[in-house]
Amino acid sequence: MAYLCSENFIFIISVFCSICFSSSIPFIVLHGLGEFCNDAGSTFYTSQLSLLSKSNGYCLEIGDGVYSSYYMPLENQVKGMKELQQGYNLVGLSQGNMVARGLIEFCDEAPPVNNFISIGGPNAGIASAPVCAGSPWCAGAGGISGIGIYSDYVQTHYAPSGYIKLPNDIAGYLRGCRYLPKLNNEIPNATNPIYKERFTSLQNLVLIMFENDNVITPKESSWFGFYQDGTDSQILPPQQTNLYLEDTFGLQTLDKAGKVKFIKLPGYHLGMDIQEMQQNVVPYLIDGAQKNKADAQVGH
Repeated sequence: MAYLCSENFIFIISVFCSICFSSSIPFIVLHGLGEFCNDAGSTFYTSQLSLLSKSNGYCLEIGDGVYSSYYMPLENQVKGMKELQQGYNLVGLSQGNMVARGLIEFCDEAPPVNNFISIGGPNAGIASAPVCAGSPWCAGAGGISGIGIYSDYVQTHYAPSGYIKLPNDIAGYLRGCRYLPKLNNEIPNATNPIYKERFTSLQNLVLIMFENDNVITPKESSWFGFYQDGTDSQILPPQQTNLYLEDTFGLQTLDKAGKVKFIKLPGYHLGMDIQEMQQNVVPYLIDGAQKNKADAQVGH
């Protein structure tokens, strides 16, 4: 199946093509599950990062916002997002990291992504349906996920099912999960070297994990760590996972080149203050940034 940027997002493309950017490389923010660009969290990240970095920053709406972030299949969210032709930086918030990685790996003839900053992302998957409360979509999402997370119906209608990885059903995950196995290039006899080539073209991959994250299970997934296959009790650090050891999409390649920053912050999911933004995110949004100073906060 080809992953081409379709005309579904032509209106977004036309808007971005008409924007007059500053001399600094622009960045886009991709919001998380149950969020939209005008909510407090997305607005805070976009406006503060733009102010601190003196770069033009834009939140890219995923589908129609809240509803689509739950129910639009992730592959459809990726298609059509071809913008910022001179290159840009990507900031993913929670589920937005899934779309961001798809944008990097799947889109043909896409503009280059220089730095990818992943904030609280379910990068290696999540072992259970994400926490969902306070939204009218939650009740429906809970009912859908109860049908069978790898069923065709759930995979088509419930976006988070595309990155749920049950450690006690890896065979079912590889067989039925429609998004993350492709993104991680881990489907036996169906790997695509282009995905790895595109991902390893990044200048920097910044992985930010929150110590008290109560949304991403396990929280180590934000660093590409995950449960050992067959158990939901032993968590492997990223360097001991099959994804890293087999270098399926280039994580090991980037790490050995010194381009991966593993950053741990206190607090809960996406709970980053302005000082932490300035220290850990802004340096990668400044034009020409090849930041090494943050290595002092890096933890493997």
